[in-house]
Amino acid sequence: MTGTGTNTPTARAARTAGAAGFAYTAEDEERRRGVRRMKAAATALLFLVAVVYALATWAEASGVTGWPGYVAAAAEAGMVGALADWFAVTALFRRPMGLPIPHTAIIPTKKDQLGESLGTFVGENFLSADVVRVRLRALDVAARLGTWMAEPAHVDRVTAELATALRGALTVLRDADVQAVVGEAITRRAEAVEIAPGIGKTLDRVVADGAHHRAVDLVCARAHDWLVTHGDSVMDAVQGGAPGWTPRFVDRKVGERVYKELLRFVTEVRDMPGHPARGAIDRFLADFAGDLQADTDTRARVERLKSELLARPEVQDVIASAWASIRAMIMSAAEDENSELRLRARASLLSLGVRLKTDTRLQGKVEGWLEDAAAYVVTTYRAEITSLITDTVASWDADQTSRKIEAHIGRDLQFIRINGTVVGALAGLVIHTVSHSLGG
Repeated sequence: MTGTGTNTPTARAARTAGAAGFAYTAEDEERRRGVRRMKAAATALLFLVAVVYALATWAEASGVTGWPGYVAAAAEAGMVGALADWFAVTALFRRPMGLPIPHTAIIPTKKDQLGESLGTFVGENFLSADVVRVRLRALDVAARLGTWMAEPAHVDRVTAELATALRGALTVLRDADVQAVVGEAITRRAEAVEIAPGIGKTLDRVVADGAHHRAVDLVCARAHDWLVTHGDSVMDAVQGGAPGWTPRFVDRKVGERVYKELLRFVTEVRDMPGHPARGAIDRFLADFAGDLQADTDTRARVERLKSELLARPEVQDVIASAWASIRAMIMSAAEDENSELRLRARASLLSLGVRLKTDTRLQGKVEGWLEDAAAYVVTTYRAEITSLITDTVASWDADQTSRKIEAHIGRDLQFIRINGTVVGALAGLVIHTVSHSLGG
């Protein structure tokens, strides 16, 4: 599995992003001012308890009996509690009084270990298949999605967003790259499939159904019209092919005769459905259809012709230009709210929403797909996700991290000092009272 090391692309990206996104802001400075005010309040309470202790001790030394001992004991314990909690809170962020005391300045010195522990904790307790499945099952995503998609207004919004995304994707794609891929795909597919048998079967059905008769009618009609219009050209061609020693009037007579016979033949073929020439055409096409399917030589010739046609630049240009037409068609359909594409997409989404809302079996299937997908992601990429946490924390500056964390939680930590002072004083008072009573 990749991405778990400290010098992988994932780790380097995490360190870069972490360093860029972790900054001490003006809001942090405002919080630190609040922390300083709470520090001053906790320290003032400590000095107040110290003053009370001094006064109570002085009163007791002056001969005052009774209450000074209780007050002194409470104040003394309060000072101890305040100093102990001050040490504990300060040790989180720095070394108390700058002394190299072990296990102090925990956050600056243990930042990377804390990041690793946090990543491990998240991976073990959040990125597990069972936790993800239970959470997704509790959310009832399929039913909620169905209820939301069953509303026409919501479907209109989704359709519009999909159309925008489709237009954006088509805009980003380079036409030259897509045309090259489309051309290669079509060419490769055409070369991989033998077309002769398919053409033969199609031609066989066409001949059997007589569908080719209209094509023959059209060819005969056009041939007749051409002969009528270009009679002189036909006769000139015949005369031009005659031997040089024949008289000119003979060549002219022969040309006229050939033209008349050719015109008569085409006219008869055009006007007579049962003309022998038509039958010959039927037999030729039927034989050719059979050869396309069964004759090895014919099939090989067709394949060679296919390869030659595909290799021609003109054909490749036509194939490549197909993407431009498809792209323009899709862009136009995506922009038009009343296009068939968007109307069908809207109807399909609305139908899906209604089914998701009411069909419990479909809801179960969708829930299962979502759970399987989420479980696969967290189990397959758990290391990459947790490494994002550890590498990001590792990229932070230790002193800046300490200041930022103190700015966010330092105010609450100062309440610990205040509570320690109060609780210590109460505990000292109770201990002194019990000791005095027992020794009394």
